[in-house]
Amino acid sequence: QNPVLATECGFDSLHRHHFPRDGGDRWAVRRSSSLQTDSPLVANRVLLMKFCSACGQPVTVKIPEGDHLPRFVCTACDTIHYQNPRIIAGCVIDVDGKLLLCKRAIEPRLGYWTIPAGFMENGESVQAAAAREAIEEALAQVEIGSLLAVVSVVHANQVHIMFRARLVNPTFGVGPESLETALYEEHEIPWSEIAFLSVEFALRRYLEDRREGRERVHITDIDLRSKNSP
Repeated sequence: QNPVLATECGFDSLHRHHFPRDGGDRWAVRRSSSLQTDSPLVANRVLLMKFCSACGQPVTVKIPEGDHLPRFVCTACDTIHYQNPRIIAGCVIDVDGKLLLCKRAIEPRLGYWTIPAGFMENGESVQAAAAREAIEEALAQVEIGSLLAVVSVVHANQVHIMFRARLVNPTFGVGPESLETALYEEHEIPWSEIAFLSVEFALRRYLEDRREGRERVHITDIDLRSKNSP
């Protein structure tokens, strides 16, 4: 399950449809007569709803009592449908000084390089999600190490959490969501072909820390709506 990162995309299965690097996605809101273009729901790129998933009746947009933001609320059963940021988990895998990268076989960012990463599933920890993605995308069994980076991809409503990792077994391969996998020395990394800004951030911080013999936690925001975004 690969993330959204297509305009700086975020990762989407959600990354299934991205913005050019940590932003494209299927969360772009379709225009509706029930939503104004200046609505916070539109501004925050929520997924448009028409019917309640609990009872099948139409929903409306309003600010529930005790809340401060507009939500989709069922007109029949009053169920409030909250839409919150999604978590992407991934890892930078170091193999004897080389980093394991995967070339994406799916959109968004088909043919670009990334680290194993994707959406968390219910019932798993962030570390377990990162390890699972390594298996799915690179057939790599890894031991998850220290926390490396937390990147809030604000415009895509996602949080990307990246760990350091090492191979448990000295083998890896090509998973169904990858075209190929390869080990790169630092000077060989194809920076212009890295799929997502959050991945580039994690890789650069990892290499900086490795050169300095440290393992720090790096936190940043990416918001393509902001001129101050890295």
